Amino acid sequence: MANHYRELLTTPGATGLVLASSIARLPQAMIGIGIITMLVQQTGVYWLAGTVAGTFTLCNALLGPPISRLVDQHGQSRVLPIVTAFSIVMLLALIIAVYLHAPAALLFVLAALAGTMPSMPSMIRARWSQLFRGKPQLHTAFSLDTVLTEMAYIVGPPLAIGLSVSFFAEAGPLVAVGLLAVGVTAFLLQRQTEPKVVVGHASHSGSTLLIPGVRTIFLALLAMGVIGGAIDVAVVAFANAQGWPASATFILAAYAFGSLVAGLTFGAMRVSLAIEKQFLIGILVTAFTGVLPVFATDVYVLTAALFIAGISFAPTMVVVMKMGTIIIPPSRITEGLTWMTTGISVGVALGGMLAGMVIDAFGARAGFAVAIGAGLMMVVVVLVGLRTLEAASAVHVEPEFSPSP
Repeated sequence: MANHYRELLTTPGATGLVLASSIARLPQAMIGIGIITMLVQQTGVYWLAGTVAGTFTLCNALLGPPISRLVDQHGQSRVLPIVTAFSIVMLLALIIAVYLHAPAALLFVLAALAGTMPSMPSMIRARWSQLFRGKPQLHTAFSLDTVLTEMAYIVGPPLAIGLSVSFFAEAGPLVAVGLLAVGVTAFLLQRQTEPKVVVGHASHSGSTLLIPGVRTIFLALLAMGVIGGAIDVAVVAFANAQGWPASATFILAAYAFGSLVAGLTFGAMRVSLAIEKQFLIGILVTAFTGVLPVFATDVYVLTAALFIAGISFAPTMVVVMKMGTIIIPPSRITEGLTWMTTGISVGVALGGMLAGMVIDAFGARAGFAVAIGAGLMMVVVVLVGLRTLEAASAVHVEPEFSPSP
């Protein structure tokens, strides 16, 4: 296993990219929950906290693709400093507005404007794509990237909450803003790995969602996001119903840990199966294991069920990103990868909302039914679009590799 990762990190510029990107991706995991904690601490109004944070998350997801299109057209070093600086100013304004108990309408406006924060996971993956497009190392690079993203979401939310609870309400978002500034700066200093602007006929022609296969991936990831969002809320409700609210922390950690372990293992493998078939298998396993939590009788069974359910997440995301580099032209890769991230983000928001409504009406366990329904929809979407994915992937056939000894 170690050999593939060692080979990856000996590539010129790769180690610097890993270190800088580890900082740059943390704010994405911290800001949403940081806004919620800050507002709850300051106002005690949960609906306001959730809605302001949701406004930021939704606007960030929707603004991500057009910002990434600008990056494809003009380069990371020209676009990222501008949009990052604007987002930082708006986030600082939001923090000050909360501190001064400004009207709710102003908070929504500032949260929406702060959504210009660039999609750093997509920027990072665009660099890996340039370094290893069509090479076996891309598989390992995307696996490592997915694992680092999982680690960011394991570390980031508790860090943001802990800072705001232990010091002062605004501490979590302030540290996240500082990490955003430092992380993006460190990332941009890695000039050796910055993607070159590709001038092509596709550079300015419509959305990448119009590219055959991209919509299928987007909708599948939207459903996958619904699964994740529903499970997050359902776990909290289940833990409360069991009389052990704090157990939600280690239950969700098991979900992420299962994904992390699977991602590291998958990155050390070389899979010869066609990429679209790998995607279908990942989706089927995700849908099947998404049924397990509904049968949990206590927090320990639920922890085990979610560890198993998490195993399919990282490998499926690795396959998705690899497929993206195959069917999306290099001149539009950042925008295309951002649409995939957007699908997940919007799905998480929808899943949390739907699960909350179902739980209020039918109880904690019913929240897991939302994940089951989303899994079924995900399978249907991929089966319907499988032929399109096969045709799109056939445009570029990667060399086959045998499993590692």
